[in-house]
Amino acid sequence: MSDSTMRVEAVSEDTAMIRFGDTISEALIPQIVALEKRIEQRLGPLVIDLVPSYTTLLVHYDLNRADFRHVLRELRHLVADLEAHPEDAPAGRQVEIPVWYDPTVGYDLEALAERHELSVDEVIGIHSGKSYQVFAIGFNPGFGFLGRVDDRIATPRHKSPREAIDPGSVGIADAQTAIYPRLSPGGWQIIGRSPQLMFDPEQDPAHASLLQVGDTVTFRPIDRDTFISLGGQL
Repeated sequence: MSDSTMRVEAVSEDTAMIRFGDTISEALIPQIVALEKRIEQRLGPLVIDLVPSYTTLLVHYDLNRADFRHVLRELRHLVADLEAHPEDAPAGRQVEIPVWYDPTVGYDLEALAERHELSVDEVIGIHSGKSYQVFAIGFNPGFGFLGRVDDRIATPRHKSPREAIDPGSVGIADAQTAIYPRLSPGGWQIIGRSPQLMFDPEQDPAHASLLQVGDTVTFRPIDRDTFISLGGQL
């Protein structure tokens, strides 16, 4: 399952952390999602929030409804059961995101291509030519960390972040890629922009983010006219 045994750790009196290993791996995500579902089924009313991320699952529970020791004991039972009887997690959704790859909106597209001795079209083909797994949601609401980027275009963040990155901007940082859900500072290498709404605050919190950990994402190249027709902003 991983390079080490799953373990449950107390973070505070109302929070526990379950660790699935020490190495980030796509193979861990289905097990993290599977345990998340088991916790929801077993401890549902006691749980305030579950936060899956890379190699961990954070569990925030209601001390007014549950004893600290009881929750830790239940979590350890669930972990032991999953290790003894592994299962495939429910398949995450397949999410296709349209992207206009162009220097007009992809501020770093040409420089990134030059850095890797590739043409712009080659960068676009490499980035849009594979599927990515959602490893975590964070930084901003709806900001999904996706991986892994092909080594041929993996590029470090800028040393000095920009003060403002436009919503929908698609970026690369090392072996990860992401879509900025709203205007915010950022140091990722920007190669395009999507008209897709990534986070809707009007929705129920559980469904406000387009992406969820365990989803699989593909990028579909579009042209400027399609970008505008789908609601993209310049």
